[in-house]
Amino acid sequence: MDLGADDLRAVSAFAAICAEEVLGLFEADRPDDPRPAAAVATAWEFARGGRRGKALRDAAWAAMRAAQESASEAADAAARSAMAAAGAAYLHPLPNATQVKHVLGAAAFAARALELAAGDDPAVGAAHLAEVSGRVGPEVVEVLLRYPPAPAGGGRVGELTRLLDTALRP
Repeated sequence: MDLGADDLRAVSAFAAICAEEVLGLFEADRPDDPRPAAAVATAWEFARGGRRGKALRDAAWAAMRAAQESASEAADAAARSAMAAAGAAYLHPLPNATQVKHVLGAAAFAARALELAAGDDPAVGAAHLAEVSGRVGPEVVEVLLRYPPAPAGGGRVGELTRLLDTALRP
């Protein structure tokens, strides 16, 4: 499967946009913890032409640790969205359904964060993904279509991933 730097940058930019939308949920919980914001900034740096290397991996792991240290489930999901944004650059050119999580993971975690912040209202997550699906760039959809549909499992975030995946496929 062909997967070039421009493809990875488009996916990373999409993921960074999605994670940025929920950073405030994490920052409200842990205002002095810069790790998720740093992960998003690192994703943007790559999306704008930076190197795919240790900084992205380190930022993703740091955002994951921040998620684990969060006091609220919404903040945890928001930090995981940032982690997914930094990890999006590591989408592999393997025709494996699990790779869809690299394309859509930041969006699914962001939707989950929003629904948790709204009292665990699944309608909020679904509405957010409907809005997101209307603004996903054609480059991201083209990359997504190289992969099989999102796999089963993954709890509510997996459901949200499959919901967005289905919405983006013809």
